[in-house]
Amino acid sequence: MALLLKKIIYRKDGGVMKIIVTGGAGFIGSNFIFYMLKKYPDYEIICVDKLTYAGNLSTLKGIMDNHRFRFVKLDICDRAGIYQLFEEELPSMVVNFAAESHVDRSIENPSVFLETNIMGTAVLMDACRKYGIQRYHQISTDEVYGDLPLNRPDLLFTEETPIQASSPYSSSKAAADLLVLAYHRTYELPVSVSRCSNNYGPYHFPEKLIPLVIVNALNDKPIPVYGTGENVRDWLYVDDHCKAIDLILHQGRVGEVYNIGGHNEMSNIDVVKTICNRLGKSHSSIAYVTDRKGHDMRYAIDSTKIQNELGWFPETRFSEGIQKTIQWYLENKDWWETIISGEYRNYYKKMYGDR
Repeated sequence: MALLLKKIIYRKDGGVMKIIVTGGAGFIGSNFIFYMLKKYPDYEIICVDKLTYAGNLSTLKGIMDNHRFRFVKLDICDRAGIYQLFEEELPSMVVNFAAESHVDRSIENPSVFLETNIMGTAVLMDACRKYGIQRYHQISTDEVYGDLPLNRPDLLFTEETPIQASSPYSSSKAAADLLVLAYHRTYELPVSVSRCSNNYGPYHFPEKLIPLVIVNALNDKPIPVYGTGENVRDWLYVDDHCKAIDLILHQGRVGEVYNIGGHNEMSNIDVVKTICNRLGKSHSSIAYVTDRKGHDMRYAIDSTKIQNELGWFPETRFSEGIQKTIQWYLENKDWWETIISGEYRNYYKKMYGDR
């Protein structure tokens, strides 16, 4: 069952917009919470997070005393706990960021990804059916489309691209997407789905490419690069992603899928070299390692649909976004150093273990 922290104090007499954000102690989820609390002064946010390896409660410490915010340590697969939370809060919307998301980990242990990403999604939607909801939004990934060849820069993923997932991770996300859309058709649940390209920015967990390169470069450690580093990704600054989700929630059509891309395609090796150059580090620290199994070659998003329907465009060029990201990591060493040391896993116990 859920361990409920800090009962919300502030309440309005009807009409208040409450949003449950699952996975809100993670990278994109936390940035989305910060964005929404700042933009909508009358909204209440309930953050649900299991605090697995990528969930970091210290990320949220700046808002833990905000009267419009509540944190709940809870696994989305815990049906009784989720139902209890819905009954207490009666949320208007649910945005599901909660997911096991690291491809390498999915190759090592697929079952955890199937349980959280598929069954957890089903529990959330069942709760939405039982207690009512204005919108359920599923955060997905462009990886459900598989990959594109490097020699065809004209090819892009559209919402009509057939799903052809390559890894246990992307397969579990694809299954969740199909389940969400099936609940819309079968039960008329008001849902939407967004599939984004690779995000980067503040609070990105250090085992992911960009923060890993920054941290290792700052510590003069080898920088591992899979294969030859020629794999191409489309990079989306996290604030741009948050703006897109906000638009979909408030103006997007029910039952639709929206692609969200950064329009910043770069090979992994070029990303690594760019960061090294910005930090004044030699490329000699780059260490090419055995390639990942089933490694997708290229991701590229066509965002025409969300641009035409909702007027969203990515505002942050990679050259600008990567500099802001590097600067954030330079100014917030305590945050990532506690993760590298493992101390962040003890933060929850230190702060709330006796409450």
